Amino acid sequence: MADTGAKSDMRVLVIGGGGREHALVQKLSESPKVDAIWCFPGNAGIAQKASIPNLASAEPNTLAEFASAKGINLTVVGPEDYLAAGIVDVFRARGLAIFGPTQKAAQIESSKVFAKELMKKYAIPTAAYEVFTDFPSAKAYIQHVGAPIVIKADGLAAGKGVVVAQDIDTALTAAEATLSGDEVGEAGRRIVVEEYLSGQEVSILAVCDGVSCIPLAPSQDHKAIGEGDKGLNTGGMGAYSPVPVINQAVERKIHDSILIPTLNALRQEGIQYTGVLYAGLMLTKDGPKVIEYNCRFGDPETQVVLPRLRTDLVELLVAANQGRLSSFGSLDWDPRASVCVIAASGGYPGAYTTGFPIDGLEAAVGALPDIYAFHAGTALRDGRIVTAGGRVVGISALGDDIQEARDKVYQAMERLRFQGMYYRRDIAWRALEKS
Repeated sequence: MADTGAKSDMRVLVIGGGGREHALVQKLSESPKVDAIWCFPGNAGIAQKASIPNLASAEPNTLAEFASAKGINLTVVGPEDYLAAGIVDVFRARGLAIFGPTQKAAQIESSKVFAKELMKKYAIPTAAYEVFTDFPSAKAYIQHVGAPIVIKADGLAAGKGVVVAQDIDTALTAAEATLSGDEVGEAGRRIVVEEYLSGQEVSILAVCDGVSCIPLAPSQDHKAIGEGDKGLNTGGMGAYSPVPVINQAVERKIHDSILIPTLNALRQEGIQYTGVLYAGLMLTKDGPKVIEYNCRFGDPETQVVLPRLRTDLVELLVAANQGRLSSFGSLDWDPRASVCVIAASGGYPGAYTTGFPIDGLEAAVGALPDIYAFHAGTALRDGRIVTAGGRVVGISALGDDIQEARDKVYQAMERLRFQGMYYRRDIAWRALEKS
C-alpha cells in the first residue's frame, strides 16, 4: 500500500455501478491523495468522475487482473454479491489491497441463518426466530406464534427478500411463495421466521479492521415503496442523517453491545472481519436489537452519510486495511443534516421499463447549494442519459437541519423528469415528527 501520509500517486478502483458507488467515487475523488479512479461497471453519472474500463467480464479474476495491470493501490467493493462471491479472497491471494470482508465474513449478509445463529450463540441482542426449509413446518409455527411476524429469505435478494406480515394470511402467503422459489429464487429455499420488533429503525455503518471499528454517523432509510413506510420492500427509497432518536449514549451502547461483540464473535469463529459492517437496528424499549447485518456500505445510507464526512475517506479505509483503526482518532463531521430521495422507475419494485431519457439533472443539482445527484440506474445512449434500472437517481442535499435539507431535495426533485418517474414525498417524516 502506498504511503498516504503525503501527496501520493494513489490509484483507486471502485467495484459497482449504483448510487452508493457514485457517492463513494465522489468522496474518494475529493482526497488530495488520489491521483486516478476507475469504476466497474459504473454508470452514466460515475463516468463523469471516474474512468470506466471495458472488461470482458465481471468475474473477480478479471477485475484482479485489471487492478494488477493498472497498479491499483486500493480497491473498494460496493455490492454484496461481489463480496459473497469471494472477490476479496481473490484479490488478497494476488497481494492486492482491497477493502471489504472475505467470502466467509460476508456470510453475515449472504446467509441470514448464519447471522442469526452467530447472534444467538454469542448473546448479541436480536429478535427471536426459527429456521424452516418446508412450508408445512413454517405454517404450523406461524399459526402458533401469530402476527405481526417477519418472513426473511436466507440468501441475497437485493433488499426484497423480507416481508413484514401484519396478519397470518400474509405471513403464510409470503412463506410459501419464498420457499417455493417463486419470489427470490434459490435465496428463498430456506427462510427465517422472526419475531416482530417495535420501535424506530436506524442504520449504523462501521468501518472495521477485524478488532476495532469506527462507526460512521447514524442514518435512517426508508425501505418501503409507499409513503408512511407502507407497501413492498425495495432497495431503499430515501434516507437521512443524523437521526434525532440517536444520542451519544445510544451510539456508545450500540458500539459496546453490538458492534464490538459481533467482531469478537466472528474472530471466535475464525473470521477476521475487515470492511464495512452495516448493522440494521431496531431501537426497542429493551434497547437496540439487530434486525439484519450487511457486509458493505448501505444504499441509500451512503448517499447521506458521505456528504457529511469531512475526514479523508481514503485515509480511513487504508487505516482499516492496515489494522490501525484503534489509533486513527475521531472522525470530523459536517454538523449539517443530509437527506436523500430516490427517483424510481414506474412499477418498481415490480416490473418496470427502462430506456427513457432523463431531463433536468443539471437543473436539479444547480437549484440550490450543496445538492448532489447520485446516479443509480442510468446509462448513456446516443449522447443522452437514460434510465437503466429500478432506482434511477438519488438526489441528496445538505441543510442546517432535516427540514431545510428535505426542502432543498424536493425543490431539486421538481426539476428532474423521466417517463414514469416515481418518488416518495415523505422522506425523513419520522425525524420531523420527532422534532
